[in-house]
Amino acid sequence: MHKRFALPTAALAVVFLLAFALRANAGSILASDLASFAVLGASGVTNVAYSTIGGNLGSAPNGSLGGGYNFLFGSLQADTGLAQSAQIELDAAILALNAFGPGTTIGPDLTGTIFPGVYTVTAAATNLSGALILDGEGNPNAVWDFIFPSTLITDSTSTVSVINVGDGAGVGIYWSVGTSATLNGNTFVGNVLANDLISSDGDLNLECGRLLSATTQVTLIQDTVSTGCGTADTIGFGSGGFDQEGSNGSGGLGTVPEPGTVTLLGTGLLLGLVYIWRKQVVLKPEFARR
Repeated sequence: MHKRFALPTAALAVVFLLAFALRANAGSILASDLASFAVLGASGVTNVAYSTIGGNLGSAPNGSLGGGYNFLFGSLQADTGLAQSAQIELDAAILALNAFGPGTTIGPDLTGTIFPGVYTVTAAATNLSGALILDGEGNPNAVWDFIFPSTLITDSTSTVSVINVGDGAGVGIYWSVGTSATLNGNTFVGNVLANDLISSDGDLNLECGRLLSATTQVTLIQDTVSTGCGTADTIGFGSGGFDQEGSNGSGGLGTVPEPGTVTLLGTGLLLGLVYIWRKQVVLKPEFARR
């Protein structure tokens, strides 16, 4: 009896400590095991060869990963201890990002120029029909946190770029998606943390960021996904895949939370128990028999 509940209780403690530490102005949003992944699924990763990956590619608890990958660095992690730990850290990161919100409600089409900040984006048939420019206004520690209560969908002609952030080594870009993320554009940047399916229509170029699914799978079609961010002269090189929590500038995440935000964080942390219990019992039923 005690053994059955020990894992969820411990997991909730991990979620609490991670999310609270992140909210307390740590150097990055993604904990170390999660940050090592360029692609992470829960029910597997599928791929149409060949996709180029910079970072670990894995899934837990379903370790089905397919094949046809060219690794710049990193390796396959099929339901390994590292992948399992990363999934727990993914839940904590989603809770932490959502606790920064709701911020400013914008959209649903993000085409245009957006300055650093926290934004809630409404659902629509498309969230990006053209070019999105993330303008840091000269802030080398600029952070963008986009919260999608439902889906994130981009058109095939869409692009995302970052300007006016210096070398970009201190920049953070996050897309927290309540359900599924469909990335049909040629170019995207930042970290996509989705509760459901992440997919593209092929040839996606995400050279500075990650695709992380908390409950289902990631579908790749000759895509490039890397945390390496190109070469030393590329914006974002040294940022760990645009995973830096800025401490100043307009909209930066390094601010003292308002009381309402703290309450939201506390509520979110309680939901963390549901996340972890689902992954260990629902997705991996053998835990229920122990």
